[in-house]
Amino acid sequence: MNGNNKTGISRLLEIAGRYRILIVVACLLSGISAVLSLAPYVCIWFVIRDVFQAWPDLSAAAGVTWYGWVAVGFAVLSVLLYFAALMCSHLAAFRVEKNMRKEAMHTIVSLPLGFFDQQTSGRMRKIIDDNAGITHTFLAHLLPDLAGAVIMPVAVLVLLFVFDWRLGLVSLIPLVLSIYYLRQMMGDLRSIQNYMDALEEMNTEAVEYVRGIPVVKVFQQTVYSFKNFHRAILNYKEWALGYAIRCRLPMTKCTVALNGTFALLIPVGLLLIAHAPDYQNVLLNLIFYILFTPVIVVMMSKVMRLAEGYFEAMEAVNRVGRLLDDEPLPEPAHPQQPKGHSIAFKNVSFTYPGSEEKAIRHVDFEIPKGTTYALVGPSGGGKTTIASLIPRFWDVQEGAVEVGGVDVRQMASDQLMDQVAFVFQNARLFKASILENIRFARPDAGREEVLRAAELAQCTDILEKFPRGPDTVVGTDGVYLSGGEQQRVALARAILKDAPIVVLDEATAFADPETEYQIQRAFEELTANKTVLMIAHRLSSVRRADCILVIQDGRVKERGTHDTLLAENGLYAEMWREYQRSVEWKVGKEEDHA
Repeated sequence: MNGNNKTGISRLLEIAGRYRILIVVACLLSGISAVLSLAPYVCIWFVIRDVFQAWPDLSAAAGVTWYGWVAVGFAVLSVLLYFAALMCSHLAAFRVEKNMRKEAMHTIVSLPLGFFDQQTSGRMRKIIDDNAGITHTFLAHLLPDLAGAVIMPVAVLVLLFVFDWRLGLVSLIPLVLSIYYLRQMMGDLRSIQNYMDALEEMNTEAVEYVRGIPVVKVFQQTVYSFKNFHRAILNYKEWALGYAIRCRLPMTKCTVALNGTFALLIPVGLLLIAHAPDYQNVLLNLIFYILFTPVIVVMMSKVMRLAEGYFEAMEAVNRVGRLLDDEPLPEPAHPQQPKGHSIAFKNVSFTYPGSEEKAIRHVDFEIPKGTTYALVGPSGGGKTTIASLIPRFWDVQEGAVEVGGVDVRQMASDQLMDQVAFVFQNARLFKASILENIRFARPDAGREEVLRAAELAQCTDILEKFPRGPDTVVGTDGVYLSGGEQQRVALARAILKDAPIVVLDEATAFADPETEYQIQRAFEELTANKTVLMIAHRLSSVRRADCILVIQDGRVKERGTHDTLLAENGLYAEMWREYQRSVEWKVGKEEDHA
C-alpha cells in the first residue's frame, strides 16, 4: 500500500478489501430506509384528506384504516432495512478496523529502525489505535446515516413541491439558509486537522508523562515535568474552544433558520387560504406541511452531526494512510553476498530526516575482520549515529557503508541482520520469561543452548536468585531486573545469536563496578574472533581495542591505539586525563566514607 495517493472514502474502500461491497449495500439500504421513512407522512395526508372529504360522516372514510396500515408497513420496512444496513456496516467496520491495524503493524515492521527513535509510543498508539477506533465508529454508525442524510433531502425536495409549490418554496427558504450557515460552520477543514494534531500531541505527552513519573517523583520535579503535558492540554483547549467559538454564531443562525419555518409557513398559508377559491384543499396542504417540516429540522440536525463526524473520520483515515504510505526499508532487486565480515565506512555523510545539519561528515575508516574498534568522544558527536548505520537503522545520503566488501543497501535486510548483533544502551526486555527473552535472538535454540548463553553472559547469579530460575517472568509478581542485569540478559541474546559482527552501544552504561567486571567477562565470550565496533564513555573498557576512533562534531578527529593516542596528547589524551581524575575522585570519596 506504500506510495498510495488515495485519501478519504477511496482509501477506506481500499482497506475494506472485498468487504467494500457491504459498505455499498449498507449505504443503499440506509438510503432506501430514509426514503421509506417519509412515506407515513404521505399516508397521514391521505387519511386527513379522506376525513375532510367524508366529514361529518366519518364512516364514509373507508380508506383511513387502509392508509393507516400502509403507514405502519412503511415504518416497519424502513426500520428493518435500517437494521440490515447496520448489520452490513458493522461487519465491514470490524473488517476495516482489523485490516487497518494489520496493515499499520505490517508497515511499521518494514520501516527503518531509526523511524522508532523519532516516533514516540504515545503518538504511534494514537495513530493506530484511536484512529482505527474512530474509523470503526464512522463506518458502523455514521456512514449509513450519512447515506440516508444525503438521499433524504432529495426525497424531501420532491415532497415539498408535490402538494403545493408555493408552500414548498416557503418551506425551502429556511432549509437553504440552514445549509448556507452549515457550510460556514463546516468549511474550515484546517480547524479539524489542527484539532486532531492537538489531540495527538496531548495523547503523546500524556503517555510520556505517565512513563516518566518514577523519575519525576525521585527528583521532585512534578511542576517542571508537567509543563510539556500542560502545554499540550492548553494547545488542545485552544483549538477545541476556538473551533467551538467560531461555530457558535453560524450554529445559532442555522438553528434559528430551521426552527423558524413556521414563522413563514403559517402566515403564508393563511394568506393563501384567504384568497383561494378552494380553501379546503389549501388548508389540507398546509396541514401536511405543518406535519412534515419538523422532519426537515431533524434531517438537518442529523446532517450537522454527521458532517462533523465525517470530516473527523476522514482525517483519521488519512493519518493512518500517511503511516501506511511511509517508505519501507528499500530492498535490493538482486541482493549481493558479503565476502567476509569486515566493516568499511567510505566517505560517509548522514543527515537525520527533518534536520538541516549533518550528523556525521565524511567519515572514512575500515574495521578488518576479527578486530575490535572503539568509538569515543564528546556526547552528541555522532558515535551512535555511526554505529546505527551498519545495521541500516538509516541509509546514508553520501558515501557507502560496507560489510564484507558489499554496500549494506545491496544486501537483503534479513541477511544483514543475521550478520550483525546489536547490543543497545537501553536493553529492552519483554514481559516473558528470562529464558524466552534470551531465546528471542534465535527462536529455534534449545533450552541448553539458551542456558549456556546465559552462563557465558554472567547471568547465573540472576537466575539463581529467583525460585523459578530461567522460567521467571520479567515484569510480573514484583520481578524486576536492574539496568546492569538487563544488559547482561541483552548480552546473552547477542551471544546466542552468534553473529560475526557485534555492535556495542554503551553496553555498560548502567553497570556498577562489580557488574561492569561481569559484563567485561561476557564481552570476552561475545567478541571472541568477531568483528567488533563498540561505543564507550568509560575509557577503561576500550584500552585493549585494536583501534580507537575519536569522534567529534560528526568527524573522525583522531585514530590509533590507546598508547598512540596518549602520545599524541590530543583530544583523547585530554579525555583520558579527565577520566583518571574522575576515578581518583570516586576512590577518594570511598576512602573518606570508609
